[in-house]
Amino acid sequence: MSSDVGAYRYFLTYSGVSLPLNLVSPLAATELENRNTYFRAVYDAEDRLLTCEKLVYGEVELRHSYEYRSGKLLARALIAMGDDEETEVLFDENGQQIRA
Repeated sequence: MSSDVGAYRYFLTYSGVSLPLNLVSPLAATELENRNTYFRAVYDAEDRLLTCEKLVYGEVELRHSYEYRSGKLLARALIAMGDDEETEVLFDENGQQIRA
């Protein structure tokens, strides 16, 4: 469990195609100054990804927000690309996608 719950954590990229995104290659805040593209994320006390944003030249290009059932099972994901309208993805009690 992270001691900085709610604080931004930074990553270079993500792996896989399932939700929630699996952010990899952690970056220190001091490594962001000369970086054009990176992800910033907020985790909860259970180390579940709550919000993830891809920043490109300081602008948010992609945003994912997640809501969970008990444990680590997803209940809902909201996904936005730039200024486009959000897409809602719902998951059943087993964490399986039921609607996008």
